[in-house]
Amino acid sequence: MFKRVLVANRGEIALRIVRALKELGIESVVVFSEADADSLAVKFADKAVCIGPPDPSQSYLNIQAILSACNITGAEAVHPGYGFLAENPSFAELCRDVGVVFIGPSPEHIEVMGDKLRAIKAAKEAGVSVVPGSLDEVESLDEALAVANDIGYPVMVKAAFGGGGRGMRLVKNDDELERVWEAARREAVAGFGSAKVYIEKFIEDARHIEVQVIADKYGNVLHLGERECSIQRRHQKLLEEAPAAIPNSVRKRLWSDAVKLAEHVGYESAGTVEFLVDRDGNHYFIEMNTRVQVEHPVTEMITGVDIVKWQVMIAAGERLPYTQDDIKFSGWAMEFRINAEDPTTFTPSPGKITKLVFPGGPGVRIDSAVYEGYEIPPYYDSMVAKLIVHADTRIDAIKRGIRALSETVIDGVKTTVPLHLAVLKDEDFVNGNISVEWLEARL
Repeated sequence: MFKRVLVANRGEIALRIVRALKELGIESVVVFSEADADSLAVKFADKAVCIGPPDPSQSYLNIQAILSACNITGAEAVHPGYGFLAENPSFAELCRDVGVVFIGPSPEHIEVMGDKLRAIKAAKEAGVSVVPGSLDEVESLDEALAVANDIGYPVMVKAAFGGGGRGMRLVKNDDELERVWEAARREAVAGFGSAKVYIEKFIEDARHIEVQVIADKYGNVLHLGERECSIQRRHQKLLEEAPAAIPNSVRKRLWSDAVKLAEHVGYESAGTVEFLVDRDGNHYFIEMNTRVQVEHPVTEMITGVDIVKWQVMIAAGERLPYTQDDIKFSGWAMEFRINAEDPTTFTPSPGKITKLVFPGGPGVRIDSAVYEGYEIPPYYDSMVAKLIVHADTRIDAIKRGIRALSETVIDGVKTTVPLHLAVLKDEDFVNGNISVEWLEARL
């Protein structure tokens, strides 16, 4: 096992990793920007190293500074969390080159799955159902029009290296495609460094459901069930739950395909295989995330498996101690992403938290790195906290969520708490009649 691990991230995920390391008996080193000097991760880590000014390009994305911090602190491994460098194959490869263990999959796996087209091809080779569309880069407008007319509108124009809900455009006819084609390619270059785009069928009224997989270095691959991630705004997830309210026949097909893909590529570490499920229960692979997900706590709540700990242990060479039959699912969990945003306009609302009261009681978990008096900086993601609830049934989880959200007090900044309460009280949500487009239609 490692003696010392560096956490190359900030906010709640950095603190989450520090806590897992402490329970494993591993010393933690946190890197931080000047804007995060007063963060809880810095306060609770065994060591902390400032790596630059607030601008992420000069701190959390500064590979040289992070590897230097590993060197001066003697960290044997680095955990990237999510975002920033978590899915950067060059960073993982440089870690390997300098003898620092990257806690995650290999650079090769990150690279393959980071290129959505290569990931789709891998899924197809594994016998996994994929969304109809181009299996190669679409390089010209004429080719784009031909593909779109072949599979039928509406279609999505997607950046091959897109992610985080960015790099996608919905197109409903030839005229729209002609208007957005060059803009979509420019956006792909600006956002992801490559003009490579592809086209796939837009699955209308679909649900976004993902399967958590975990695999060791010895070919053992398990799934930890699925998560419902359909409550989104502009392709950004806001509320997740586990399990999903879907028929068992669909659930089992999703589990099988997720494991099949991970086994096919020889995947190691934690990963998430993401699907769209249409009204008829057909499912389609869309991408694989090669990191811990923001929403991983709902899976932990229903399985009792600490995913972050197992990322670390797998990276250290340990075998999974479970078989698939050992994984038991209990109850229902929901996660509410509480962001420092106006709940109506979604305008960011950074500032000082003047009063903070988090809920408690049975089945309530808070993943957060803020405290009363903390100044939310304007430079990063607006997440304040993740509120997770667990109960015996979905209806009970909704009731517990309403109770916990109603107890939450965060003064000084606007938050999305009122939005979550409105969602939980909506009849369609309560009845499970949701899709990726559902929240946008409500708003």
